[in-house]
Amino acid sequence: MRNLNRRQFTASALATAATITIAGTKSSGKVLGANDTVRVAVAGLNGRGGSHVDGFLGVKGVEIACLIDPDTRTHGKRLKQIEAKSGKLPKAVQDVREALQDKNIDAISIATPNHWHSLMTIWACQAGKDVYVEKPMSHNVHEGRIAVDTARKYNRMVQHGTQSRASDSWAKLAEIVQGGKYGKLLVSRALCYKPRGSIGAKDNSAIPADLDFNLWLGPASNRPFNGNLVHYNWHWFWDFGNGDIGNQGVHQMDIARWMIPGATLPKSVLSLGGRFGYKDQGETPNTQISFLDYGSTMLVFEVRGLKTDALRGEKVGNILHFEEGTVAGGKFYPKGKNESQPLVSVEAPKRGVGGGIFGNFISAVRSRKRELLDAEVLEGHYSSACCHLANISYRLGKQVPFLQKSRALGDDKDSYETLARMEEHLSEGNGVKLQGEQYRLGPKLLVDAAKESFTNDKEANALLTRNYREGFMVPEKV
Repeated sequence: MRNLNRRQFTASALATAATITIAGTKSSGKVLGANDTVRVAVAGLNGRGGSHVDGFLGVKGVEIACLIDPDTRTHGKRLKQIEAKSGKLPKAVQDVREALQDKNIDAISIATPNHWHSLMTIWACQAGKDVYVEKPMSHNVHEGRIAVDTARKYNRMVQHGTQSRASDSWAKLAEIVQGGKYGKLLVSRALCYKPRGSIGAKDNSAIPADLDFNLWLGPASNRPFNGNLVHYNWHWFWDFGNGDIGNQGVHQMDIARWMIPGATLPKSVLSLGGRFGYKDQGETPNTQISFLDYGSTMLVFEVRGLKTDALRGEKVGNILHFEEGTVAGGKFYPKGKNESQPLVSVEAPKRGVGGGIFGNFISAVRSRKRELLDAEVLEGHYSSACCHLANISYRLGKQVPFLQKSRALGDDKDSYETLARMEEHLSEGNGVKLQGEQYRLGPKLLVDAAKESFTNDKEANALLTRNYREGFMVPEKV
């Protein structure tokens, strides 16, 4: 096992990595045969990285050839995991650019913090590697689009980690919507009711000896080390994460958008909420409602990080409200009736070809057929971008009192019903005193879906991208 820090990384390697266009890798155009081994490097070894290791170890003809993480404390447990299952020990490095220069590596599997997802995808595509990238595939809208364009330019297979795309049951429900079996879809509702306790507050401290914090920061702004960032709570800081709407929630956002025929980005977005129930270092909301207008269908997203009851039996899931009734938990509830019915039977194209989301990715890597990918990068981009658009509205919001009707929500009864349930959840469910309390109400932002920008707010457009650090720049265009 080799652990390289940036001081040990040679000048020539860095010079090559700066341009990062590495031609002639084994995957740069060759169709791999059934007996050819697909060699994968896994980047990001804590948490979800373990699932990537398990996933690829379970696919026949795949070898995990390299492990990548700037924190060498994560290397040992994954090496043991791989050796126990395969009897082999891959190399382990801190800098992804070393793996990208290895011509024998076919694909990079990315389970890093969110702020690295797009840049690593872009670098990997330029280096002739195929990519499996965790959700959300981007930290902001601009870099997600650049990742898509880079995948197209270099003809790379890029799969997004929204596993539900490999589900036959969701595919059939999408067919039900498309066929109008229950009338028009009025509201596609996504729920992320997932308990998230306080992360407290930690002082800045010395960087652990085993961590290359400069590499961990990558494209994010430079800042002192803080123990609340490494390894999980970065999700709740805007520089690195996207809150729970862009963490767990992007799975449900993807399903909600999938259920709306032809949906890409919405016509408008408005988001509201706050961080309630405790005071800590976290910046993102633990309570959030977002309204994404798709014309005849409204996509409503609810985040609850405090304890809560389920809605129609769902906590982390999706509910579809039709003209003729509601679908929840895989059953149809006709309007005005309490009894459920089985869903109507429909046919849908088979999903998960190759064996789940990881096997499906490897099938596309072998065949070079992008259409095989269940969660292709463009779908990942749109669903991730929906989360970012909602967060932009939230971040530009103003504090307003609870228990007052807001003109911003217009006369839409579904919006007020959702807000009223949020207030009840906070006050009755968690003892938050709403009298005198405020929440953040974002502006209604109008979206040009084709240009992937806003038409009515320059400040919002500025948040479609970020200032990147030198050496970790996402280009303006491909």
